[in-house]
Amino acid sequence: AALTQVFRAKTDRTGFCALGSVKSNVGHTGAAAGMAGLIKTVYALKHRQLPPSLHFERPNPKLDLHSSPFYVNARLSEWQANSGPRRAGVSSFGIGGTNAHVVLEEAPAIEPSAAGRAAQLLVLSARSSAALDTATANLLAALKRSPNVNLADVAYTLQIGRQAFNQRRFVVCRDVADAVEVLAQLPPERVLSRSRESGPAAVVFMFPGQGAQYPNMARELYATEPKFRATVDRCADLLKPHLDCDLRELLYPATADTAEHLNQTNLTQPALFVIEYALARLLISWGVKPAALIGHSIGEYVAATLAGVFSLEDALALVALRGRLIGGLPTGAMLSVPLPEHQVAELLQSEHRELALAAVNGPSLCVVSGPHSAIEALAQQLDLRGVECRRLHTSHAFHSAMMSPILTQFAEHVSNMARKAPKIPFISNLTGSWITSEQASDPEYWANHLRQPVRFGDGLQTLAQESGRILLEVGPGRTLSTLAQQSGRAGSRIVISSLRHPQDHQSDTAFLLTAIGKLWLLGVTINWQALYAEEQRRRIPLPLYPFERQRYWVEAQLQGRAVVPQASEELGEPETSQPPETTFSLHPRPDLLVDYVAPSTRLERKIAEVWQELLGVGQIGIHDNFFDLGGHSLMATQVISRLRQTFQVDLPLERMLETTTIAQLAAVVQDALIAKLEALPEEEALALLATLEAESE
Repeated sequence: AALTQVFRAKTDRTGFCALGSVKSNVGHTGAAAGMAGLIKTVYALKHRQLPPSLHFERPNPKLDLHSSPFYVNARLSEWQANSGPRRAGVSSFGIGGTNAHVVLEEAPAIEPSAAGRAAQLLVLSARSSAALDTATANLLAALKRSPNVNLADVAYTLQIGRQAFNQRRFVVCRDVADAVEVLAQLPPERVLSRSRESGPAAVVFMFPGQGAQYPNMARELYATEPKFRATVDRCADLLKPHLDCDLRELLYPATADTAEHLNQTNLTQPALFVIEYALARLLISWGVKPAALIGHSIGEYVAATLAGVFSLEDALALVALRGRLIGGLPTGAMLSVPLPEHQVAELLQSEHRELALAAVNGPSLCVVSGPHSAIEALAQQLDLRGVECRRLHTSHAFHSAMMSPILTQFAEHVSNMARKAPKIPFISNLTGSWITSEQASDPEYWANHLRQPVRFGDGLQTLAQESGRILLEVGPGRTLSTLAQQSGRAGSRIVISSLRHPQDHQSDTAFLLTAIGKLWLLGVTINWQALYAEEQRRRIPLPLYPFERQRYWVEAQLQGRAVVPQASEELGEPETSQPPETTFSLHPRPDLLVDYVAPSTRLERKIAEVWQELLGVGQIGIHDNFFDLGGHSLMATQVISRLRQTFQVDLPLERMLETTTIAQLAAVVQDALIAKLEALPEEEALALLATLEAESE
């Protein structure tokens, strides 16, 4: 009667509201009847169906249902909606007199979420490696069941809705189909796993110098990351009075002619500063906070600005002035020389006094700077000695006497700027050690910074004094990452690049998310919410933690003797591949993010020997990345040359830059060998096979 009175308040209609009872489904309950009714109603709303009251035949005449708003629903029927959402009331009448009533309303329709980034970072973690494998398999199965799910929501749910444990794994994928393929095959170059064994690691930002730039660097980030774009836009606007142009038109040119302008020093240095500064700000907003900083030449200005020595406005004006003053000097050249500092210094002192030692980037990697003719003479002399040098992509002879005419003017400009003590410690290029507050605020320091050599190698050694640091290159390419891997103590730290090299096949977004995944893998706390600050993401149902259940039931003791399995080859120690005996000193394998897999074929072992000799690394796995081991383009030339001689096949240098692991390179060499053997007469083919067989013994 009470319900009838309520429902007739605004209508005289009859028989429009269905009645049901959970008792007809499950019988009389001793407890929790209200909860059972609530669950039944939730499912009715979810499926938009009215469940029947079983065994109902006719109502009690005293109820007078035919003239009431209600009817008993005796069969399963579709729940038709009127103008508003579906609603249901659940009543529970306790035997002790407690009555409860709750009104439920169907959830609003879920609007499809936007696609999100062009690549997505999927993270998984567990307390054990076995549970991690199970979690991976469960995610794979879930994606197979829901091929139309939004991968951005999958990534968001895994990042936001799951606790991070020490056994970690990540993969960067383009779409659901790509994720299914990768999770099914688990290729080691794309699926990275690691056990986090310690607390949060300290991250050091490394900022590269001139020569790392290329047209359209970080173009995709500018188009898709609002935080990055806002920083670039602000810097470009601040630079307009100093450059007489819009830097964005040079960074992201419409024509090839405009792209060439980026190599002009007065534009190159501001461009590098802006990209590196904007990328650093983006990373910091995502939770990657630097514990220390180091830059190479112009890169130290980015470090000083982030550390608070200069304001952004003053730093941009100073960098623009620096580039403009250098651009007004006579042009020069720079040469990378793979020799120790003392040998280069002796050579310059005795035979090439016009040249200067511009940088000491490692134990056996220096840069010489000076006039074009003098650099050419040195390059020819070293070539005759068998020393493979490389000309750098610079317009002027930085860090040489050719910079002297502008030092006084530059120092005067710095003296008129506000300068503060650094809030974040950073390495000095001049000393290779931590910069002091006095040095950071001294105008003469920044003037000498133009003229004196960059002691980046010493700076790396200073950083290596504290173990466990992660070196993150914040800028285009992997120049500094390569130098860090080549330094004598590279095995004690991990080096990561964050902005792709122009020859990398990954997109800017995928490359940056891979760097974020590596940092998370190592224990860096990522601010996932900030990663989606400009997106409307949704948590969706995904597999939960795969608990490893164990039975603790006390079993009856078995009668008789226990059976002890006999030792077999399967239970023995696994075979391991030992590095070849060499007469040179080998460093231990760096702490890479891929598991070590030993070479298993003669071809792989032969390639590994070449890498070991040139890289100076004692143990190299077939999935180890050549550049992560400290390789660079000059060394890639040497590798290709050795492989051409060994296997007598033509291998383009480009293949070495594209196939960066032993496994990939072995496949290329094998294809080249097969093609050559098929083209040779039978006798010549057999002779070549015999020669290769003898050399591989």
